[in-house]
Amino acid sequence: MTTATRARPAALILTPAAEQRIADLMAKAPAEAVGVKLSTPRRGCSGLAYSVDYVTEAKPFDEKIETPGGTFYVDGSSILYLIGSTMDWVEDDFTAGFTFQNPNAKGSCGCGESFTV
Repeated sequence: MTTATRARPAALILTPAAEQRIADLMAKAPAEAVGVKLSTPRRGCSGLAYSVDYVTEAKPFDEKIETPGGTFYVDGSSILYLIGSTMDWVEDDFTAGFTFQNPNAKGSCGCGESFTV
């Protein structure tokens, strides 16, 4: 009996715009950066916030997502809050930034800086 192994879906979906932004960030990243990492530190009125930063080393439990422009990591302790989320990059005349559609978020603060699960 043979068993087929199927690819595990990514814990987080990146839109093409988010992938392009990661590529842009990696093109000008510090030499020691190995990728870009998303984490959810405790901060803000609702408890958790999204934080995207350069990372110089991968931690053992980080989720690793290969993109055309570089490696994207999701913090291992944040992954349960983010499973099934979509990350996008949005720019308009006045603002630019990553946005998140997170099915796990039960609420967010009025300014949109933090969320609760």
